[in-house]
Amino acid sequence: MSQDINATVIYQNEKSQIRIVKGSVVDMHVDAIVNAANSSLLGGGGVDGAIHRAAGPGLLEECRTLNGCRCGEAKITGAYNITNAKHIIHTVGPIYSGSPQDAELLASCYKNSLDLALENGCSSIAFPGISTGVYGYPIAEAAQVSLHTVQDWINTHPDVAMDVYFCCFRDSELDAYMRLQ
Repeated sequence: MSQDINATVIYQNEKSQIRIVKGSVVDMHVDAIVNAANSSLLGGGGVDGAIHRAAGPGLLEECRTLNGCRCGEAKITGAYNITNAKHIIHTVGPIYSGSPQDAELLASCYKNSLDLALENGCSSIAFPGISTGVYGYPIAEAAQVSLHTVQDWINTHPDVAMDVYFCCFRDSELDAYMRLQ
């Protein structure tokens, strides 16, 4: 699947690209959208609530069978009523504390989400700002961790074609990614 809205390419190799998009992951036309979930996977606020509302009750039913998710890990479900995606990848980011472990856990969210996307035949994925809402991760730091992690993942998978989108719902998120170019 390809994205038809305005996106800025911030990194690419022969097969993959990383793009910045102003908007919500719910609106993306990709194989997988990523949900910045809480550990229960049963819905919440922010992007988690928006995804659960858009996907409908089938998503909640499937999430109940997954027995939650630990911080840094990821699990995959169907997209249900979100018809512009095939899958939802749920990942639980860290609650920001300022420790070095925060960056390691955040990086794991991105790496594990990409691994799951690849295992499930996806060639495009859209990420929200994981942990940058109520979990308090500073947007500039989170943008740097996410970009470097995804670049490293792409570089260690040179034969994989993966279009990655960082969806910036707020202007402050978009500004943080644009500064990294």
